[in-house]
Amino acid sequence: MTDQKLAGKVAIVTGGGSGIGRASVLEFARNGAKVVMLDRTPEHAEKVKRQIEQEGGEAFVIACDIEHPQQVEEAVKQAAEQWGRLDIVFANAGINGAMTPIETMDIEAWDQTIHINLRGTFATVKYAIPYMKEKGGSILINSSINGNRVFSNIGFSAYSTTKAGQVAFMKMAALELAQYKIRVNAICPGAITTHIDDNTYPSDDLKKVQIEVSFPDGGQPLEEGPGRPDQVAKLALFLASEDSDHITGTEIYCDGAESLLHG
Repeated sequence: MTDQKLAGKVAIVTGGGSGIGRASVLEFARNGAKVVMLDRTPEHAEKVKRQIEQEGGEAFVIACDIEHPQQVEEAVKQAAEQWGRLDIVFANAGINGAMTPIETMDIEAWDQTIHINLRGTFATVKYAIPYMKEKGGSILINSSINGNRVFSNIGFSAYSTTKAGQVAFMKMAALELAQYKIRVNAICPGAITTHIDDNTYPSDDLKKVQIEVSFPDGGQPLEEGPGRPDQVAKLALFLASEDSDHITGTEIYCDGAESLLHG
């Protein structure tokens, strides 16, 4: 264990079984937090739980699909009751969804991405508030450079809309919840080595609307390739801890300047 920046705190992470969620769960636990993972693939989250316990930490897994608000409400309640408090919420779970021209995108595909990414974030925050109002805390939202700095990923209209919406919602929530000493911030990663591409569904007609752009060699000027989940997790730890006690209502980019080059 490290210097215990989150000692005595209880954290919820949605989608904690893989990628950025997994890295953040490990970072939180190594810094003293008791972590509850809300995941629609609990078998993956259980592996993370075992690793945390082997390292001397405490973790708990609740099966939850954020596409279904009732599941979120019940899971957040169970999580808050597990250790009698709730200090940190990381609304991390999401999908890339359909990568399709606007003209041919199914309404159902649009709705699924909106429901999981945007409504799921809203539900996660909404249902956590009653358990955080008394002592305050930190809410993090995992957004993206897409929809905020980058608009050139043709076909990602639904995904980018949710990511822009998350940042707007974060700012509204930050102001509304400041009276309760609840801070709300968003992380906007660029390309990160995760499995989210498994939830990306490019359509056959996507090439018809793509615009040919020639970029310089290399996509991330700071590094030779995509970022790592642990790099985002270190930012999540900072925003979750008292080290950022005067930071709220802010989106922070974690992309090695990728979005400045490709925006």
